Amino acid sequence: MLIKRTMKKAIVVLLMAIGITGPLQGQEHAVSNAGEFDWPRFLNTNIDGVAAASKLRLDGLAKPKFLWSLSVGDGYGIGSVDRGSYYHFDSHNGSERLRCIDLKTGKEKWSQSQKLYYRDMYGYEDGPRSTATVDGEQIFTFGVGGQLVCRNRSDGKLLWEIDTNEEYGVVQNFFGVGCSPLVWGELVIVIVGGSPAADADIAPGRLDRVSPNGSAVVAFDRQTGQERWRCGNDLASYSSPRLIDLGDQPLVLAFCRDGLIAVDPGSGKQRWRFDHRASILESVNAMVPIVSGNHVFISECYEVGSVLLKVSAEDAQVVWSDPPRNRRSQSMRVHWSTPVLVDGFLYGCSGRNAPDSDFRCVEYMTGEVQWSDPRRIRGSVTRAGNHLLVLEERGTLQVMKPNSERMEIIAEWDLSQADGTRPAISYPCWAAPVVVGDKLLLRGDETVLCLALRTK
Repeated sequence: MLIKRTMKKAIVVLLMAIGITGPLQGQEHAVSNAGEFDWPRFLNTNIDGVAAASKLRLDGLAKPKFLWSLSVGDGYGIGSVDRGSYYHFDSHNGSERLRCIDLKTGKEKWSQSQKLYYRDMYGYEDGPRSTATVDGEQIFTFGVGGQLVCRNRSDGKLLWEIDTNEEYGVVQNFFGVGCSPLVWGELVIVIVGGSPAADADIAPGRLDRVSPNGSAVVAFDRQTGQERWRCGNDLASYSSPRLIDLGDQPLVLAFCRDGLIAVDPGSGKQRWRFDHRASILESVNAMVPIVSGNHVFISECYEVGSVLLKVSAEDAQVVWSDPPRNRRSQSMRVHWSTPVLVDGFLYGCSGRNAPDSDFRCVEYMTGEVQWSDPRRIRGSVTRAGNHLLVLEERGTLQVMKPNSERMEIIAEWDLSQADGTRPAISYPCWAAPVVVGDKLLLRGDETVLCLALRTK
């Protein structure tokens, strides 16, 4: 099928300081001059969990105004936003479904589906764990059962699809596919992690017996779906690939099952790898690597904790690393939510499960813990301007100032109960908030809320 070539949309956003003004007595206002920006992929354009929030003021917040809600099916991911539309990827009636929703009204514009062939081995939901990626006039989804699909953004018309599980011999991971697609020029890049045909008969859950076949990371032509290259001898994780720019050498970083792989996206050649995974069979790598200059942070929660690497196009050197198998001494143990980096400090959730978890602040270059929240809860974080939006997994939303000296909460709302103006969001709230202009998107188990941020 011939597909009309599109020009890639270049988005460059400058994060500006928040203006701080006094409250206006007796009045509440939508956040002033907040432009309608996009959130076109998982963790936003720069894959850092930072909202394009110039002129966004979050001091003196009033309770957010309810705009609309969307009932959603199985899955755990939140959607993406492009040019006034919200794209939500879930499963419904045995199919994976992609819907286009008007961001202002919450009304459905279109809905498209394809058959879903997946059953979770551990009783988790049989729906997508990933977020759709919008680029130009195409939208890409990577389903829990390995279906990589390209559609027309305006109407959802199918352009091409690939069953990567079948094509590359993927032995089902514990919780299915969790990767969100990365678009680089004319390539769509995903973590696949296939195996030789002989491994197809290995019992479910025995990934210790499964062999890789060189397809840890695969790039496809965005126009045709044809494979352009594959590399990496590893199985899949639940992380998503991202780019790092090292001067004249861009690299794709893929945090796979056993470690971090760096790939030249132009040639598809692996440049280096760094092993990082707990020895426990059912351990997982799920966070997206955090990049600052030529430094890369990765972490897992089961055994080995975190490491900061100084990287080049040729290798990766350890700056600091957590002591393995000593969780009380480890700086950060990231499970499924990716922290954010603000002014040299990481803010995010550490630990596997409550009460073995907390929200904390860690110095990026040293690994020194600055503070931790004693409440022992799990949550996900997004940065909006000079503030953090932290969604606790049971539905409490907190607004924090990033303060390396202490935890500074400036507003908090419990959204787990309906209040007469809006429905509730319920456990598990595992997706980080999406912020677009003055609009805030939050996902719970069966509902997405769209709220408007307001000042007093």
